[in-house]
Amino acid sequence: MSFLTDHLDEVGESYWKHMLKAAGFAMAMLVGGVACLVHAVLPFLFVRTGSTRVRHLHEVMVENRPASGRRASDDSSGHAVDDEAAGIAAGPGSPA
Repeated sequence: MSFLTDHLDEVGESYWKHMLKAAGFAMAMLVGGVACLVHAVLPFLFVRTGSTRVRHLHEVMVENRPASGRRASDDSSGHAVDDEAAGIAAGPGSPA
């Protein structure tokens, strides 16, 4: 059943550590998505929240991940992208 552990071995995390980081990342994206929806209706609210959230998540999951846990692949633009996740605790109204 290596398909269950291959990814965990690649990122050097236990199941529980990976689950917490991935769940935190998912929550950060959900909160950012709600902020973007509110911004769509009320454009004066959450003006920079979506872009700030995306930049912060990119820093955490791509730029600051240890090299041993980094798995990059090419996206359609030819840039290396990392498809691993990490948790973030910022709220939807966090400063830009």
